[in-house]
Amino acid sequence: MGANTSQVSDLSENPSLKALVGTQSISENDPFWNQLISFTFISPTSSGDSKLLEEAVIPLAKTLIENNPRTGNFGALVRVFLGRTKELKISTECQDQLFIWQAHNALFMIRCLLKVFIREMSEAELHLQLSYQERALGSCGSEDLLEELLSNLIHLIVEVPQLDITYSILFEAVTTLLVFFSYQLFHKDILRDGPIYQHIMKGRCLSLTSRLVKTLLYNFIRQEKCPPPTHIFEPKAEGGLLYGLASGVASGLWTVFTLGGAGSKVATDQEQNPLPLSNQSLLLLLVLANLTDGPDWPNPYRQAIASFRNTQDTSSSSAEQPHTFQINFNSLYTALCEQQRSDQATLLLYTLLHQNANMRTYMLSRTDMDNLVLPILEILYHVEDRNSHHVYMALIILLILTEDDAFNRSIHEVVLKNVSWYSERTLTEISLGSLLILVVIRTIQFNMTRTRDKYLHTNCLAALANMSAQFRCLHQYAAQRIISPHQKTLYIYIYIYIYIHTHTHTMTAVYLGSLESVSLPLSIFVSPLQFVCFVSKKHNKVLEQATQSLRGRQGENAALPDYAQDLNVIEEVIRMMLEIINSCLCSSLHHNPNLVYALLYKRELFEQFRTHPSFQDIMQNLDTVIGFFSQRLEQAGSDLSVERVQEVIMKGAQALPTDRLKKFPELKFKYVEEDQPEDFFIPYVWSLVFNSGVGLHWSPHGIELFSMDSG
Repeated sequence: MGANTSQVSDLSENPSLKALVGTQSISENDPFWNQLISFTFISPTSSGDSKLLEEAVIPLAKTLIENNPRTGNFGALVRVFLGRTKELKISTECQDQLFIWQAHNALFMIRCLLKVFIREMSEAELHLQLSYQERALGSCGSEDLLEELLSNLIHLIVEVPQLDITYSILFEAVTTLLVFFSYQLFHKDILRDGPIYQHIMKGRCLSLTSRLVKTLLYNFIRQEKCPPPTHIFEPKAEGGLLYGLASGVASGLWTVFTLGGAGSKVATDQEQNPLPLSNQSLLLLLVLANLTDGPDWPNPYRQAIASFRNTQDTSSSSAEQPHTFQINFNSLYTALCEQQRSDQATLLLYTLLHQNANMRTYMLSRTDMDNLVLPILEILYHVEDRNSHHVYMALIILLILTEDDAFNRSIHEVVLKNVSWYSERTLTEISLGSLLILVVIRTIQFNMTRTRDKYLHTNCLAALANMSAQFRCLHQYAAQRIISPHQKTLYIYIYIYIYIHTHTHTMTAVYLGSLESVSLPLSIFVSPLQFVCFVSKKHNKVLEQATQSLRGRQGENAALPDYAQDLNVIEEVIRMMLEIINSCLCSSLHHNPNLVYALLYKRELFEQFRTHPSFQDIMQNLDTVIGFFSQRLEQAGSDLSVERVQEVIMKGAQALPTDRLKKFPELKFKYVEEDQPEDFFIPYVWSLVFNSGVGLHWSPHGIELFSMDSG
């Protein structure tokens, strides 16, 4: 960075940079600036190199902070850049690559210095640094340079077309805006005010809200790779120094775009398939969407995201929402389906489903919902490899989708062939609905034995409950899995009960499966086989007394110990799964012979719940169905084949009077964001910027917003 500099180690000794940060004022009209921004510095190619660059810039930036009040050189650099932005659109039309290249270099320098400034000073102090005027000329301009810079960056993003020759400066403009907002990283509390916030939310930038959101969305939709340097700068016929400089810098610009952020989990993907402008635009969009509302005004960017319409929507609303615009829903839907591997794309999908009714209606009307649902299911299937926030977002997306009855019906009509990523069992043919059930139940079981997160299993069960009345033609494996969790959860339930009731002569035993070690009394230490026998012999008394005894021992206001809370959680899971089975039997028994078959096959298991006060009411219908079909099978004779049993079930399903089943309220759950959602989403969004921002590195020391292991 700086004229003719090509290595990080040269920065501190570069004469142009020393002059910029030194004690002498430099007029913005001085030829010095053309020399300064015509550098051939090779930009970082890895997060490690990005860190080295920042470490080299820090001492220069600190010197500038010290001298800038007397020289105003930082403001002069900003004004040099602003002077060039006014001609960028014309330069693009005229293919003036040199002008665009220099404007990019000026902005790159501003961004590198800003990153250090933001870490070293408050917003008010940054505002002051930009207000220092050229002392040598004694100028006394009255413009707010901070607002001018922010406004020009947004103008640049929305007005300059995305071409090979403009790709790098558009990327730099988006990245610089992200850097401006990075003050949030260094504050534990959510920032709700400040000069940058005021300018972006209320100032001259406000009129560009819808255009900015639309442009960022289209950047995400286009998924343009960074153009190779040969496409940015074509050689002149006579070659010469100008081309040599330009092509050298182009190579440097190309390398920066393959860079993943510090600690990035997707750095490898970005190096193999770099989409820097798309990635950075999406991150900026999420940052803007999650800015907090002001005391007297809503977040305009969230308003724009919540109200945009399809380009094919020709209806005119008499009371249009502010900042609305139109965008191609088909293109956006396609991009969302293709990019669900990343946290930020999943978060955008959640944001649109939750906030934009137009987009939600469009998605639910698609006949190819499998293109969207399958990537979400794959996220949940690989729950062990995903961060918790990504899993939450995927799960909430399913919950929102299952609020729609038409969706719940249609997914059972989509037949999938050979789902390659599902490895527990070969699924040569299965409906999307049955696959969804399998993945969600697997997530519940993973949570019960590993993370024990009540929020996670509650939302899993809510999604299954929403679907239950529309279960259709369940795959036999899905039907088995709906029934089988009861056996495992029952064992865990009684296991914890044993622990609660014993306190002496303990030793450690590990329950079969992946339940964590617990302390058991020596007198009842049994093998897995003996334990199963214990369950089957003692089920009535144990199940009935477990919760009552626990509650009796605890005072009404006493906090339950962890094992007692586990008991309550497992009871909730058993209850909800029984309600889900009941809902299916009441609404669509004749459509689900495989579920009836699985229910009969495991009928002894359900005897465990009949006398338990928490399950007695819901067991009435299950008992009726089990009794009805058991009698039919007895009448059909002994030694029945599987095919004959299924035939009896099919005929019996048509004969069972519906009035014999007790009616329960319909199972319906709706996702509602908790109060102050920014407390979750703002740290989450900034963890994505920290981990996935292309060409950005922040030292983890001093980050206050989230812990380094968050997400």
